[in-house]
Amino acid sequence: MRVRARAGAVARGLRDMARLMVGVPSYETYVEHMRKAHPGEAPMTYAEFFRERQEARYGGRGRGGFRCC
Repeated sequence: MRVRARAGAVARGLRDMARLMVGVPSYETYVEHMRKAHPGEAPMTYAEFFRERQEARYGGRGRGGFRCC
């Protein structure tokens, strides 16, 4: 059982690393942050979180189109 748990942890770590490499932060990390730092506020849904991160990275809603860096 310990091997299976370890393999799952490694897989999650690789998934999170791949997401960060392409600019998609972890939703689970965001939810944990909201729970600890802002306990009275409801976190965004995954769809809202994903959309907000994409707009922040690539521009949108009045940011003047495509933005690389």
